[in-house]
Amino acid sequence: MEQNTHLKTVGPQAAKLLSKLQERRHLIFALPEVVEITGLKAPSARSFIRALVSRGVAARLRPGLFNLVPFELGQEKEYLGNPYVVARELLRDHKYYISHASAMEIHRMTTQPQLVVYATSPNPPLGRTIFGAQFHFVRCPPARFFGLAEHWATNEEKVWVSDLERTVLDGVRQPKHCGGITEVAKGFWMRRSDINMKKLVEYALRLDFGSALGRLGYLMEILEIGTPSDLDALRQKLGSAYALLDPMLPREGKFISKWRLQLNVAAEELRAVLHT
Repeated sequence: MEQNTHLKTVGPQAAKLLSKLQERRHLIFALPEVVEITGLKAPSARSFIRALVSRGVAARLRPGLFNLVPFELGQEKEYLGNPYVVARELLRDHKYYISHASAMEIHRMTTQPQLVVYATSPNPPLGRTIFGAQFHFVRCPPARFFGLAEHWATNEEKVWVSDLERTVLDGVRQPKHCGGITEVAKGFWMRRSDINMKKLVEYALRLDFGSALGRLGYLMEILEIGTPSDLDALRQKLGSAYALLDPMLPREGKFISKWRLQLNVAAEELRAVLHT
């Protein structure tokens, strides 16, 4: 009843658009879809959408991309909706997956609220802030797109997200997008019993980043996760260059040749996650 009353107040053309979008479950929509549903020319469709935004029926996410405002919210000009679905739509027509700290949040690998939404794509746009939410996009070549799973972001909307093993691997490869190596270690430890170690090592060898191999091997050794053969497999693929254990922190600490790392985070700090 509430929905029908709302549709009557927006006029027949807007009611047709809203009904069709809801029928298709396209709560986030773009200009071409408005043209297709309403039959308006592009300039008229833009004016039509501007009117919907001014009335709080839709919210503008970026030029040409809009979000339907739920009826129960009334007139709301800054409605974001589910941030993971918004990230998917900002990357529409591109391969993508929700990654790094956002994937850690989805997989319950963090106890801290995440203020930035991370997604990975071969051709990511520049990051942006929408209604106070920050979106950060990470570049990854198509050949390194693997280890993904579908996740129900809402009751009706799915997004692609890195699986548990790929999330750990992205964390050790780019700790800066996860809050630092200590947060990665904490998440690794929290979900250790659910992580397929064989798959994790296979992913690491397939990705073949020396710094990621070293950090992963060191964390596995410090946290006593995995087998000696897992550690050997990683160590055999290490390069000769040394990397910082945490690239976010200053260049200091001793060098460890076993994992080609400069230990700028104390082992005791990492072992402290065992008690979280």
